[in-house]
Amino acid sequence: MARYSILVVEDEHTLRRLLEYRLSKYYRVRSAANGEEALQLVLEEIPDLIISDIMMPKMDGFALQQALQSRKETRAIPFIFLTAKADEHSRMRGMRMGVDDYITKPFDIDQLLARIERLLERTKYFQTQLDARIGQDFSKKLMPKQLPSVPGYRLYFHNSPKEYGGGDFFDWTQHPSGSFFITIGDVMGKGLQAKFYAFSFLSYIRGTLYAMLQTAQSPAELLRRVNHVLMQDTVMEETFASLLILRWDPTTHEITYANAGHCRPILVKDRQTAEVVEYSDLILGLDSNATFQDATITIPAGGGLLLYTDGLMEQRTASGEMIGEQGLCELAPKMVGAEDPVQTLLQGILSRCNTDTFDDDILFFWMERLS
Repeated sequence: MARYSILVVEDEHTLRRLLEYRLSKYYRVRSAANGEEALQLVLEEIPDLIISDIMMPKMDGFALQQALQSRKETRAIPFIFLTAKADEHSRMRGMRMGVDDYITKPFDIDQLLARIERLLERTKYFQTQLDARIGQDFSKKLMPKQLPSVPGYRLYFHNSPKEYGGGDFFDWTQHPSGSFFITIGDVMGKGLQAKFYAFSFLSYIRGTLYAMLQTAQSPAELLRRVNHVLMQDTVMEETFASLLILRWDPTTHEITYANAGHCRPILVKDRQTAEVVEYSDLILGLDSNATFQDATITIPAGGGLLLYTDGLMEQRTASGEMIGEQGLCELAPKMVGAEDPVQTLLQGILSRCNTDTFDDDILFFWMERLS
């Protein structure tokens, strides 16, 4: 696990070496003899925290803090003054400049370590809260605000990201012919980076889909074009994604789909029977020449189709095994005719676990054809 990095700025050689020695047991430590040297080191690598003397040659601690505050990329670095200037005027000046702590010499090294730990913990907490807020905003952008309203069908959607979540996304659009295109996918990775790439990736899909629907309606051809665009873009060259695209015609109840390595749908035939829709091709982003195939299924009256991302299938049961496709095949039929199909499935899964929460992001879509 990467350790926090601390920059020590101190002109007195013996004290600088002492701080390096004690702090290096817990942190990665670099040091500078004055503000000018410190600024150069900050430009090379932004530290997680700075401990600085005030009275130093060339550039003192006040000037160093002022220079850091003038740059947006260094303005938020936690900063501690460690100084012999114990007068109230200097202390107030430091506080007005935004330093996080002001410690006077002589000092107790254990107290200094305790303050560093608290400051880093507080910074990490605020960063985590900020990441979660950004992640939630991304999650909202990656999900539809509403579902289609189609006579003869019930449609449900559920998404509950874990903390700031990963790269799950879902979208739908309607073609002038009356058919619907539904996309569900997962960009590999966790956290904000996956969210960012998922947001970019969904833009690819939307753009390609809207442009292509003028000339073709093949999900396999759409996957091929999205994969081609993905492989040509250097910004996305390290991005891999699973993607399932369906064309749904409510008048014939037929679904034509192409699957690029995404979780296989569960086709529910009635209140007792379900099966895995087996066909799947290579995930996107691996091979520019990858080909994809269309397959067609029919939603029976009184049946339905369950689409989902891996967090649902990989939930661990009380025995330590994943729910898996088999578990979903056992639970999905109970959604047919249920007053609340979403809670029926969620509670059905959690009843098999030792916990009342899910381990990962949960996203699924349920479409049920009425009898």
